[in-house]
Amino acid sequence: MATVGDGGLVFYPAFCFKASPTHFAWVKMAAVDVHLLKRKAGFEEQSTFFYMNHPIRFVSLVGVIVARTDYPTLTILTVDDSSGATIDVIVLKAPVTDNDSQPVRSGKGDRGGVLQSAYATKHVAATNKTTLDITALIPGTVVQVKGTLSMFRGSMQIQLERFSVIRDTNAEMRFLDLRCRLLAEVLSVPWRLTEGEMARLRREADAEEERLEDEQERLRRRQRRRIEREERDQVRIQKLWEREEKIRAKEAMYSRDAGAKLMHEFEKRKVGLEQ
Repeated sequence: MATVGDGGLVFYPAFCFKASPTHFAWVKMAAVDVHLLKRKAGFEEQSTFFYMNHPIRFVSLVGVIVARTDYPTLTILTVDDSSGATIDVIVLKAPVTDNDSQPVRSGKGDRGGVLQSAYATKHVAATNKTTLDITALIPGTVVQVKGTLSMFRGSMQIQLERFSVIRDTNAEMRFLDLRCRLLAEVLSVPWRLTEGEMARLRREADAEEERLEDEQERLRRRQRRRIEREERDQVRIQKLWEREEKIRAKEAMYSRDAGAKLMHEFEKRKVGLEQ
């Protein structure tokens, strides 16, 4: 059920988000507008923030890197897009693995290089953990970043998913034009759905939920059949083993009796020869 928030904005339930022009898109935004994003009670676990009543998870931003700070587990890129605010872009580092145990030397030449773990140079995307080479992302570089949203100590941050270095002023201006259009035509206008659209989205959500439940039930039935089959196989193997053990026991008894008879005959012949 939709709820009314501050300013009379209508916030729709999560099953309506698929109809939103922003929820599944890389939303082109300025840093100053990213800082205006707010959380809404009930959506914290989905990492969804809101601009007015527009649900937003993914953002795209173009600006110049003004600082780069490295920490043991992450690198922070501070980006300034001339909107009146800067924003921190968080780049996660890959965990240490056995292959990263050998130290590497940074810097040029045999002297002056600093030994550091290979782990310190490997960065990964926040969601799918694919490797990101951010060697080119140094202060003074103009870059387009795409990422998910997070908050740290009350300030918005971008968790880097992908990026591209901007080397053409025209490309930067095109992004700025698209960003301004999106702000004016979409973000600054409250998102609205009709009752009919909400009813349709509810039916689709219910149908999808039923489909998932049916699929889960099929998986459970399949798992039960597999377990029952394994139990039957175990019983059959156990019975086969017991039957073979009985056969082996009989054969051992026959062999023991035959050996005893043979020894008895041997002793009789030995006695007869001695006489």
